[in-house]
Amino acid sequence: MTRKSSRPAATILIASDNIADGELIKTILDAEFDNVFISTSPDRIVEDFELHLPNVLLLAFDTLEKSEHFYRSLRTRSEAAGSSEHRVIVLCDKNNIGRAYQLCKMERFHDYVFFWPMTHDAPRLLMSLHLAIRELTLLDASPTVEEFAAQARRLSEMEALLHKHMAHGNREIEIADSVMRKAEQEIGAALDEFSRQLAQEDPPAGEYAITEKFAWFKQNEIDPRLRSFEEVTQPLKLWIDGFKQECAPHIKTARVLNAMADRLQPTVLVVDDDNFQWTIIAKILEPLKYRVLYAESGLAALELLRNVRPDLVLMDLMMPDVNGIDTTRRLKAIPALANLPVMMMTGKSEGDIVIQSLRAGAIDFVVKPVEREILVGKVAQILRMMKMNRALVKKKWDDI
Repeated sequence: MTRKSSRPAATILIASDNIADGELIKTILDAEFDNVFISTSPDRIVEDFELHLPNVLLLAFDTLEKSEHFYRSLRTRSEAAGSSEHRVIVLCDKNNIGRAYQLCKMERFHDYVFFWPMTHDAPRLLMSLHLAIRELTLLDASPTVEEFAAQARRLSEMEALLHKHMAHGNREIEIADSVMRKAEQEIGAALDEFSRQLAQEDPPAGEYAITEKFAWFKQNEIDPRLRSFEEVTQPLKLWIDGFKQECAPHIKTARVLNAMADRLQPTVLVVDDDNFQWTIIAKILEPLKYRVLYAESGLAALELLRNVRPDLVLMDLMMPDVNGIDTTRRLKAIPALANLPVMMMTGKSEGDIVIQSLRAGAIDFVVKPVEREILVGKVAQILRMMKMNRALVKKKWDDI
């Protein structure tokens, strides 16, 4: 008997318009998965998804058209569907295997299973679910190249932070040294004055004995204690010097990692439903060593951004499912993508369009049809600005 702890801790949501089909598939999945739920009401598409937030969404409709319509509707109506990390598996019959393959190749879905009409390959369905869950687990555990670059940049910022604290510590020690030296002088002056006053009075017998006693007291009791304060700071200074030496190799590594991150080929994601625009932009940017990715809609872009972190998004304004402004707004609502720069592409330059786009989070505009010089200049400027922002912390503390 399989132990409960060995079963995947994942949530699976079966979406279907047929209760019997949903129950049948749930029975198969219950053998190996604990958290399996069914959604069969069109009115509860969003509610069921956001209630369960599944790791895997299984589309169990009798046609691919229904599956496409369901997922398109879900992504349009639910922001959670666009921002949550999940995998989509679609069931199909043998007549639609080719179409299912194409949909997965275009990243509309993540996998397909030849299942209808008689649960043709139930073990393959279970295996597809296991692979999807395993992929999500690996995605959580393993950083992408872009994420590695981001971590390397953060590591390089640690040098500036370390420099700041060490400089602050040195200043504090210098202040303490100054204060202690001043205190020593003031105490010595006060004792000298006290001795001088005693010497100027008409003293009783034993006057010189008293003066000598205070001189001895100052020399043997006060001065050693003051010198000990200076001695206390010396180990701190030695610690800082040793700390610098120990950190030197790590700081060098951080600099190397940062240089490697800066040498990564910049990635630009083009979001446009017009294939002709993709071709134009690719011909402009790819010869300049940019990696160009494509998404044919706002929803496709949000799906792609789960696994890819580009350096810049070129967002078309007018698209059939979700327009560029709403897509940008959804993108910016995802914490991991909040700092991703977005440049709008539009044939319109009306003031209200500009204002709406800027409020949604866009950083700049380019008018279609795009002109090579303008596009290249703006892309380079934005990427240069992002690089400068990454170095802002270091520059700020270097100026202190």
